[in-house]
Amino acid sequence: MQKFDKLTGIAAPLNILNVDTDMIIPKQFLKTIKRSGLGANLFDEMRFTKDGAEIPDFVLNRAPYRDSQIIVAGDNFGCGSSREHAPWALLDYGIRCVISTSFADIFYNNCFKNGILPVIVTADERDALMADAQDTENPELSVDLVEQKIRRPNGVEISFEIDPFRKKCLLEGLDDIGLTMEKGGSIDSFEAARADDKPWL
Repeated sequence: MQKFDKLTGIAAPLNILNVDTDMIIPKQFLKTIKRSGLGANLFDEMRFTKDGAEIPDFVLNRAPYRDSQIIVAGDNFGCGSSREHAPWALLDYGIRCVISTSFADIFYNNCFKNGILPVIVTADERDALMADAQDTENPELSVDLVEQKIRRPNGVEISFEIDPFRKKCLLEGLDDIGLTMEKGGSIDSFEAARADDKPWL
């Protein structure tokens, strides 16, 4: 998967509580097992009318937020069903980081496995970042995973915690398959030894 180390990008303010995975990518778009193409339907029922027209009030349909790479969200982001299509859709749209006070556990774990950094901050910190994102003149935030800091437009830095193993995986671009492939030499040695010892298997 794509590595994540530092990101400076437009932050979209999504001040909604309990954004569930069906809001992120509605169920009718779950027929595919491909990770590409889902960005077109990210937040579909909030972005578009039933006839496909854009809803102008939705944040991602407005400048400058069409080019957002970061979302500042309300509490309990990613709740609901455990569909991995939700981080797929976010990533395909271009979102690399979601900042909130809390995440649903399965969604949180799925983000790390797909190259998205979910950042947990306090309510006061989230409110400050939400205000920054709402400033259409300068809604850029900088996220530094190495230093574990978010830099606001006014220069103030907010520190965040992250599990060291998950941090390593994002920095090195390692998903579950990548982690397995790191053990390729040991796997090959085991297979060769087993073939000698039990050739009938």
